[in-house]
Amino acid sequence: MSNPVEYCFSFGPWNIHEGADPFGPDVRTPVALEKKLPLYRPLGFEGVQFHDDDVVENIDALSPEQIMKRAGEVKKLLDGEGLTPEFVAPRLWFAEQTVDGGFTSNSAADRQYAIDRTLQAVDIAREIGTTNIVLWLAREGTYIRESKNARVAYQRLLETINRILAHDPEARIWIEPKPNEPMDHAYVPTIGHAIALAYASDDPSRVSGLIETAHAILAGLDPSDEMAFALAHDKLASVHLNDQNGLKYDQDKSFGAVNLRSAFNQVRVLEEAGFGSRGEFVGLDVKVMRTQKNAPATEHLSNSRTIFLHLVDKVRSLDAATQQQYIDARDYEGLELYITRHLMGV
Repeated sequence: MSNPVEYCFSFGPWNIHEGADPFGPDVRTPVALEKKLPLYRPLGFEGVQFHDDDVVENIDALSPEQIMKRAGEVKKLLDGEGLTPEFVAPRLWFAEQTVDGGFTSNSAADRQYAIDRTLQAVDIAREIGTTNIVLWLAREGTYIRESKNARVAYQRLLETINRILAHDPEARIWIEPKPNEPMDHAYVPTIGHAIALAYASDDPSRVSGLIETAHAILAGLDPSDEMAFALAHDKLASVHLNDQNGLKYDQDKSFGAVNLRSAFNQVRVLEEAGFGSRGEFVGLDVKVMRTQKNAPATEHLSNSRTIFLHLVDKVRSLDAATQQQYIDARDYEGLELYITRHLMGV
């Protein structure tokens, strides 16, 4: 590649967390946002992913004026640290009104709450300096198929997307698919579903997708193929790289920690498509192992970035002519060994 991409990295403040899980207590001391932001640049990150209540804590208890005042304060914190807000996502899965879904709830009042909070997140995003809105449709699904009309649910999701587009003519929506957890059956389980919604929207040019490694694995799919599919449609706005040890809960393990070959192919697909050349961030969504000591614990973030950059070198040093020779000869066993040896450095 004559002009290789210089990658920029992001993560969300929730990736520096207390180690809590459903079966035990916190194992690390909580860290305030004001203490987390100064950690970004020294770790090699310049982009910050946000939920709306990462920007404004206790958001539902505040007035609109108080919310925007706090958003302005966070904007000053970001500017002071030389950081860029990548996106804001409305966190709808913890609110009492959204336990049975937000946009697809059977309750009209609860659906209105979800819409109102989402449009508020759009305003918060503008206040801190981004037009990007991520929709992780966490509770948009069911535990029992018969409890909702799935066709109507998809119509409601599309109506939500169009409401956001109309609310702010510069807003860009990134749909983040996931097949399960916390809901048993999710309505937008894959990037194909997300892109279908994008094309059906009032402005497809402003709707795209965000792919998380673990979410693709949980759907039984290969993350690199999912990324390639979105890239083929020019609808991969960002990625959340991590790893996953099988089809279980969403682990958010450090990138490349479980399956280095899979991680290599994710990097290869991004690299070959020139991802990042238009300012896209390589986002991480990784959580430190629960029992790790120290607070704040950040090694999982720096380690994931280091692995990514090592794999970039592996992709760029792959001998394209040798690879093509194996392909032309249909010698896939030879190609397999060549790739494996290349990753091993032998």
